[in-house]
Amino acid sequence: MPLISLIITLVVVGVGLWLINNYVPMDGKIKTILNVVVVIAVVLWLLAAFGVLGSLGNVRVG
Repeated sequence: MPLISLIITLVVVGVGLWLINNYVPMDGKIKTILNVVVVIAVVLWLLAAFGVLGSLGNVRVG
């Protein structure tokens, strides 16, 4: 994945999250849950994009 599309995706996700947090009326707890879910999804996506998450699939437990 080219670096420029990675940066554009991160900017779009960040601006979208900022818009939702500022302009959509929601309870504070729901906003916190939404923020955590989006951050975890973006971190997992970045790990998969850089190939770190793919190598973790080969680890066997037990």
